[in-house]
Amino acid sequence: MPLIISDEELREAGLDEREARIELACRLFDIGLLALWPAAKLAGFSSRAPFEGELRARDIPIYRPTVEDLHEDMATIERMRARQRR
Repeated sequence: MPLIISDEELREAGLDEREARIELACRLFDIGLLALWPAAKLAGFSSRAPFEGELRARDIPIYRPTVEDLHEDMATIERMRARQRR
């Protein structure tokens, strides 16, 4: 089902169609409903880099490490230290 936003509504928001797509994609990424690449495609980009720039401009973090990521990193560091001691 297509989403239709009238030209009048876009004007009221101060956006053109391209800007609205980018804004929507950034917000959907920010709240976790879209991953980076699907959001970049929704925004109309053919690569991730320009979309990442749009996220940075809005102070939206691109990477969101979890506690599990931290534990994995710490385990990796321990393994590396153990190898160095051998």
